[in-house]
Amino acid sequence: MGFRQGAVLASCSFFLGVLFICFFVDYRILHQELTEEIVEDGFQFYATFFNAPPAIKAVLHGFMGVGILGLVAKLHKYDESAIFFDGSSLVAYIFAAAVYLAVTIPSLRTVVTPVDVDTRADRIEAMRILSAGNTIMMVILGAILVLQGGQEYARRAES
Repeated sequence: MGFRQGAVLASCSFFLGVLFICFFVDYRILHQELTEEIVEDGFQFYATFFNAPPAIKAVLHGFMGVGILGLVAKLHKYDESAIFFDGSSLVAYIFAAAVYLAVTIPSLRTVVTPVDVDTRADRIEAMRILSAGNTIMMVILGAILVLQGGQEYARRAES
């Protein structure tokens, strides 16, 4: 395993870890009957997550950039394996980043810092959408890890 593959695996694993922590709240929001306790737990958890120090947000976004750079560097090799495995991984990673930018950030803002027109029902719906987006990103990042494992398996089987 080289530096490029290590960068991809480290960034995917880091984000899966962050999303796994969120999943303890997301599971209750998505798959259990919503009670006042579950809603308040979700509000408190995501408020803590949203109000994290800037250094933590910088690490989160830095790892996102490391993953994209690692995949682009692996794709630069441009052989059959890179086109299939790394190209698919890059598309999936960009899709996960798009879900983060288009779903997670606006939903977090609605949950934590609602504007005057946002009702409590709007905040709860935004939290449910946020939980669903987190679950989608977990599946995508898991698929990237499977693709990277499949690439390594194919490389070793070929040798």
